[in-house]
Amino acid sequence: MKYFVIADEDTALGFSLVGLSGASVHDEGEARAAWDKAIEDSQNAVIIITESVASMIRETVDRYLFSESFPLVVEIPDPGKTSSRDLRSLVNEAIGVSI
Repeated sequence: MKYFVIADEDTALGFSLVGLSGASVHDEGEARAAWDKAIEDSQNAVIIITESVASMIRETVDRYLFSESFPLVVEIPDPGKTSSRDLRSLVNEAIGVSI
């Protein structure tokens, strides 16, 4: 089981430092290309995507968010935005295991 991160440059870099692969995106075209790359690899069981990137391709993301098929999609807050929960708890809740 692999994770794939689709996010801004800083977030993608941060996840890469702990061994997760992914793509940094700046616009809708790059977001779609990164999403397609993540979906093509059947080993990617979890896609972690920031809220701002997910909003660029909302229809596509929602198709996976509201289905029971893999991969599991986890939306995380963008850097600098406040959230009532920390990133670890968001991911743990989404995948059902503690990381």
